[in-house]
Amino acid sequence: MAGARIRVLVCDDSVVIRRLVSEVLSSDPDIEVVGTAVNGKHALDNLERLKPDVMILDVEMPIMDGLQTLIEVRRVDRTLPIIMFSTLTERGAGATLDALERGASDYVTKPSNVASVSESMAAVRSQLIPRIKSLTGRLPRPVRTAGPANPDVFLPQAPASASSRVDIVCIGVSTGGPDALTQLIPRLPTDFPVPLIVTQHMPPVFTQLFAQRLNAKSRLKVSEATDGDAVRAGRVLIAPGDFHMRLVNCANGPVVRLDQGPQENYCRPAVDAMFRSVPTCYQGRALAVIMTGMGSDGVKGAEHIVHAGGSLIVQDEKTSVVWGMPGAAVAAGLPGVVVPLPALADTILSRVQGGRAGSARSPGSSTSRRVAG
Repeated sequence: MAGARIRVLVCDDSVVIRRLVSEVLSSDPDIEVVGTAVNGKHALDNLERLKPDVMILDVEMPIMDGLQTLIEVRRVDRTLPIIMFSTLTERGAGATLDALERGASDYVTKPSNVASVSESMAAVRSQLIPRIKSLTGRLPRPVRTAGPANPDVFLPQAPASASSRVDIVCIGVSTGGPDALTQLIPRLPTDFPVPLIVTQHMPPVFTQLFAQRLNAKSRLKVSEATDGDAVRAGRVLIAPGDFHMRLVNCANGPVVRLDQGPQENYCRPAVDAMFRSVPTCYQGRALAVIMTGMGSDGVKGAEHIVHAGGSLIVQDEKTSVVWGMPGAAVAAGLPGVVVPLPALADTILSRVQGGRAGSARSPGSSTSRRVAG
C-alpha cells in the first residue's frame, strides 16, 4: 500500500546491536522494525510470518551465520533486499564480500572507535537508513534540472566525439558495485590499451581484499592504489578506503596521489575528487563511466571531464541495484550514453579502440541510448 512503512527484520546475535539498530530505525517515520532474530535460523523460522521488506543480517552468528542465512533466503526469495552488517576487520570484510557475491544487496560496517552510544547511533543512522530507502525505492528519483529542452542538442556520439582518442577510463561506482565490477573488469582483454582507475565506495580493508579478488578473476592486473603508483595500460587501480585518489602529472607521466581531504558527498574516497583530477593529466582524452550507486557522487566531476572534451557512459536503471549516481548524471543533462551492464565492457572497449583508430562509429550496440535522452 502506498505510504506504508518499510518493514525491517534485524538479525544479530548481540542484544546491544539489536537494540541499537532497532531504536535507530524506529526513529524514522518511514520505517517499522517488525521483528528481531538472534541468529539466522531464528530469522528463517519467522521470515514468512513477518514478511519484511528489508533484512539487516549480521555476518558472524552462532547456529547459523549470515552467509548461510543469505544462501537459504535466496533459495526462496531472490529479490528481498538484504543488507549485511559486518565488522571493519579483514575477516568481516572477507565474509561480506562472499555475501555480496552470493546475492546480498549491500552492506554496512558496525560502528568502531566511537566514544559514545549517541555517536554509534548516529553512525548507524547515516549508513543504514539511506540504504534501506534506496533499496526499497523510497528515495526521490533524480529530476532533470539542467540542459536544454531539446535532447538532440546533446550529441555525445557525433562522429567528432566518437572518434576522439581515449587514453584513460575512470569508473565511479557505489551500491551494487562489487558485483557490477566483477561482471565488467574480467571481460576486458589482456591487451586493453589504456589504464583504468576506479573509485568504489568502500571502507579500508574492504578495498584491498576486493582488489585481490578481482585481480584473481581478471586478465588485467588489478590492485589497490598506493601513493605514487604509475598509471599504465593494462592496470586497474582501485582507490583505497578512506583515501581520495587523484591523478597528477610527473616527469614520467601521470601518477596517483592519495589524500584524506574532507569527505565529498559524505564519501572518502569520492568519485568527484578522482574525476576532477583526470583532465589535468589527460585533457579531453578521458572516458568517464558512472555505474550503480546511491546518491549523486561523480556528477560534478564528470562535468569537468565532458567540458574538457572527454566522454561519458552511465549504467542503465534496469541493471543498476540503485540508480542514484547514474540517474543523477542523466538528470543533470550531461552528454553521454546509457548502457546496460551486460553490454558495458563491449561498449567501453569499442569506444577506446574506435577512438584510437579514428573510427566514427558509436560504441556499443542498439541497447545504448543518450544520457540526455
